[in-house]
Amino acid sequence: METVVYVMMGLVCFNYLLKQTNRPLYAVAISAVVCAVFVYALWPYAIEQSKSQVQAWLADTALMLDLSIVLWLEVALQLAYCLLSARIQTSGLLPARWLFLYRSLRWFPGVLVFPVLYSLLVVTLFAWPGQPFARVAGTLAVGVLLVIPLGSWALRRVLPEKDIRLELLFLLNALVGLLGLVATVNGRTAVEGLSEVNGLSLAGVVGLTVLGGAVGWLGYRWRLQRRIRRFPTG
Repeated sequence: METVVYVMMGLVCFNYLLKQTNRPLYAVAISAVVCAVFVYALWPYAIEQSKSQVQAWLADTALMLDLSIVLWLEVALQLAYCLLSARIQTSGLLPARWLFLYRSLRWFPGVLVFPVLYSLLVVTLFAWPGQPFARVAGTLAVGVLLVIPLGSWALRRVLPEKDIRLELLFLLNALVGLLGLVATVNGRTAVEGLSEVNGLSLAGVVGLTVLGGAVGWLGYRWRLQRRIRRFPTG
């Protein structure tokens, strides 16, 4: 369970940096300042937490269900941003209401990064015992202030094509949503699993998959031939 949550936290941070690559420089700077101020402002509350309390939160089914709603709302918004951005790149035009939605989503960096930053602050404070809490929180805030713009710049250099970054952002957000479902289940199962494999059911699934693939391929070939006959080359 904890491993799934840690993987989700890493993906949330990476998605946050990846989203910044599609925003102007001043917007990235504003996001970095907001995150740094958030980290430093919450250290008086972070010192009241403990590792056992964090584990109790992870084991709280009701809390995880509430968090999964927030997670899926953000995932839906980020996926909508990717689809609208891809639509603009391919067609170049959007209706006015969709263009307004695209601009709003572009300015929405995400809210899941703030619980991740809070968890990082708690871990950092207890990893440096004997040090002034304000100094540790300030150092972490400065690190966040530097990592966000530098990480965004590095991702832009590594992935200069915007369409690839959008595709990666789409896939990783979908993965976060799936991991959110796994974390919400938390070991509970509604149906008891079977130890043996039903060969007939397996063969039926494989047969339907092959049949669907064949129908799709034949349909694609038929549409392609119609297009060639309709618009002959040369």
